[in-house]
Amino acid sequence: MTETTEPTDLGLPRHVRACLFDLDGVITRTAVVHAAAWKQAFDEFLRRHDGDSFRPFDRGKDYDEYVDGRPRADGVRTFLASRGIHLPEGSLDDPPDAATVHGLGNRKNDLLLHLIRTDGVEAYDGTLRYVERARARGLLTAVVSSSANCRDVLRSIGAEHLFDVRIDGVVAAERGLPGKPAPDTFLAAARDLGVEPAEAAVFEDALAGMDAGRAGRFGHVVGVDRVGQADALRAHGADVVVPDLTELGDWA
Repeated sequence: MTETTEPTDLGLPRHVRACLFDLDGVITRTAVVHAAAWKQAFDEFLRRHDGDSFRPFDRGKDYDEYVDGRPRADGVRTFLASRGIHLPEGSLDDPPDAATVHGLGNRKNDLLLHLIRTDGVEAYDGTLRYVERARARGLLTAVVSSSANCRDVLRSIGAEHLFDVRIDGVVAAERGLPGKPAPDTFLAAARDLGVEPAEAAVFEDALAGMDAGRAGRFGHVVGVDRVGQADALRAHGADVVVPDLTELGDWA
């Protein structure tokens, strides 16, 4: 969309009253950990399912196109559909070795939690400083993530207090909200903050998140390019793309 108002020092249109931040890849460096966990889980499954015709999960293309930013079960369904594979849904408490959508998703989550416990979680310092500056300017803030581990991750980096609202995988399940690329989780965050979508800026690194920002008709959509996909972020709806939030505006 074309902005007609002069941006603030935060690089946002002046009508923006709230900032909605994705977690993985925007606030924390966990996107690469998610990608590694997905690859191991999918490759284990594909080796069993495909045998000699095994073709591994591509941690770049497959992750960006089919998994990144989506709720866990949606990521399983979307990637497997790209390979022409259909699994029964199963149930949320399926064991991680079950050949079901939820079983495979639970295997991925077990691997993710192991990697987080082993290596820890690292925050993007530029994002945390940007959030602090936005709050100091009187803007409302929310974290919007498909992760069911969002609250624990925020606590681990000491950042839970920086967000007025949290819409994550747990909240989405409780409210029956479809995940990205549907805009519903971002819309719920704006509603909980008491602002209209046009008064909110979305900060995302995933293509599905860009689609959600565009579909929700948000006032501004910031693409955070951590992996060299600036053109794709723009094509999916970003108004502006930056490698880090320290480069958005002249606040840093």
